[in-house]
Amino acid sequence: MTASAPATSRAPELETQPPGTDDRPRRVSAGMLDPKQLWRALPEALRKLDPLTLLRNPVMFVTEVGAALTTGIAIARPSLFGWLITGWLWLTVVFANLAEAVAESRGKAQADSLRRTRQQTTAHRLVGWEPGAPTDAYFEETVPAAELRRGDIVAVPAGELIPGDGDVIEGVASVDESAITGESAPVIRESGGDRSAVTGGTRVLSDRITVRVTQEPGDSFLDRMITLVEGANRQKTPNELALNLLLVMLTFVFLMAVVTLQPMAIFSKGFMGAAPDTAALSADGVTGIVLVSLLVCLIPTTIGALLSAIGIAGMDRLVQRNVLAMSGRAVEAAGDVNTLLLDKTGTITYGNRQASAFLPVGAVPAGRLARAALLSSLADETPEGRSIVDYARGHYQLPSLEVPDGAEWVSFSAITRMSGVDLPDGRRLRKGAAAAVVQWVHEQGGAIPAILEDYVEQVSASGGTPLAVAEAGSGSGSEPARMLGIVHLKDVVKPGLRDRFAELRRMGIRTVMVTGDNPVTAKAIAEEAGVDDFLAEATPEEKLALIKREQAGGHLIAMTGDGTNDAPALAQADVGVAMNTGTSAAKEAGNMVDLDSDPTKIIEIVEIGKQLLITRGALTAFSIANDIAKYFAILPAMFGGVYPGLDALNIMRLHSPLSAILSAVIFNAMVIVALIPLALRGVRYRPSSASALLTRNLWVYGLGGVIVPFVAIKLIDVAIFQFIPGI
Repeated sequence: MTASAPATSRAPELETQPPGTDDRPRRVSAGMLDPKQLWRALPEALRKLDPLTLLRNPVMFVTEVGAALTTGIAIARPSLFGWLITGWLWLTVVFANLAEAVAESRGKAQADSLRRTRQQTTAHRLVGWEPGAPTDAYFEETVPAAELRRGDIVAVPAGELIPGDGDVIEGVASVDESAITGESAPVIRESGGDRSAVTGGTRVLSDRITVRVTQEPGDSFLDRMITLVEGANRQKTPNELALNLLLVMLTFVFLMAVVTLQPMAIFSKGFMGAAPDTAALSADGVTGIVLVSLLVCLIPTTIGALLSAIGIAGMDRLVQRNVLAMSGRAVEAAGDVNTLLLDKTGTITYGNRQASAFLPVGAVPAGRLARAALLSSLADETPEGRSIVDYARGHYQLPSLEVPDGAEWVSFSAITRMSGVDLPDGRRLRKGAAAAVVQWVHEQGGAIPAILEDYVEQVSASGGTPLAVAEAGSGSGSEPARMLGIVHLKDVVKPGLRDRFAELRRMGIRTVMVTGDNPVTAKAIAEEAGVDDFLAEATPEEKLALIKREQAGGHLIAMTGDGTNDAPALAQADVGVAMNTGTSAAKEAGNMVDLDSDPTKIIEIVEIGKQLLITRGALTAFSIANDIAKYFAILPAMFGGVYPGLDALNIMRLHSPLSAILSAVIFNAMVIVALIPLALRGVRYRPSSASALLTRNLWVYGLGGVIVPFVAIKLIDVAIFQFIPGI
């Protein structure tokens, strides 16, 4: 690996920019909460009151047990205070379930949309088919798509749905994947290479392809998508488990503290009944309700209620951007990524090298080089070949130049590394890698101008690819071969990436470009794009070794890939984002799949992961901070009669002990509903250092978590005294 400092030059601005690569400030959010979602999710929230379901959330399970106890007390010894507390405790549990139900409902709505794309289709299974076999060597049978098994061969003509996930093994076709990705533009799928994977439920628009099925029944990509977005397979992440453990320990500590209050009160002669203003608290049947209220207000119910919704919403935000995370662990890991590996082609550059200049050698006229390059590229259907044709016609006024009848094409091969055309007049034109064309010219008795090597080095140093163009023969076919010049192919860096990499640098994330290019070309592209480092001439083994080295140093790695050769690295990376257009091996190896196949989206994935962690931290800070106000409300009310010194803590001056306790319980329930939109939308993320983020959380959500409850509890107390003066 060779380090390179970010360059100061900017990439050329293009008229067409892919999503997310402009220069505008970018913020990660997920839209507002529709109030109707709360109502639609209410039945599911009520179903979650099942104690066996709630047992996986110990904080809310304790709250439900407390609500059940107060219900029994209120039935045995009815009182207005008892029923009010009981009602709000049940609402606390329902509101906690509502947060999770709303988060899950978004996924279920998306799953229903996906199900509508799955139809009862039939498949044309080819029995006895082999590559190159004549049509009479196999036969076609029509079977339900559900009967297909891994390894079956199916034919899919134009206009029909692809019956299952698989790889194209013969043919090329235009495929409509809008049912899966939402993208209306069709894509090309063809046998061989990294664009062979097809997804069940997508439609072939043109031509006919032969597909080898790679799935088993019920295990298609669409089935897995539905399961994932419904949240059925969502497992808690390590950080979420750790925070849950902390909440459980806090709940246990406060439970022990509350259980010991009654014996301690008896020992102190009177349990909160020593003074007239606290006598109501020791009334028959009220003591138990007061203790349960104290417990619910002491334990961290706010974050306990919202923790699951935060995790579900993090995955939902990815789904909204057409990214499927195979686990919550992957989303969380994205927020902790230290090193980001980006493939050069398609991620940092557009991938289609474009002709940008013709460099003639010696006394060769530029027009002659342009005509030769154009003629040798007319049958070249690659993006590079088409760009040479377009450049020659646009810059050298050759719009009507066509290949004469009788021309013979020389196809490109990995051995010769050249292509070209043999014209009827005896001329032979060749275009290809500089070294290969130089060798061809020597074999044809020609000489190589000294300036050619300078041109090749100049183009390579600038990050481009030099293609040499040569000609042999003439009208009589007797002239020796002659080097005409160099075509400069430039891999264009996507605009706006320099600013995005600068954002990542501010987050403390190191960016590494991985490419198969030579070190000179790789260095030029890396400097133009502004990445921190690069790995040139990278093989699959070298990619894997790089990831292992970084992980051994304590770093978390994210990378993108779409080919079978990327599968080992995707599997090794902490966050492996496979392109939906890639091979099945790549999609199975990664822990995320980008349905839009936009490699630059990994930057957005990292930001969403960080937003998840920040949201969890912010709401945890708020939850712990707002407990302070509840302590100031309840503790002086309960113990002020026994310990008069506690009256100094009664800074809110609530109207009565019962009013103080009821106000705290009501706030404890209402704050959960108030924070549901924030938990689902996520705290807005701005790239900055960890210390800056911590400082912002403490000032905004820590201090806010102290101030807001004081104001809210006081207002609730005023309202209670106004409408229920007897409390």
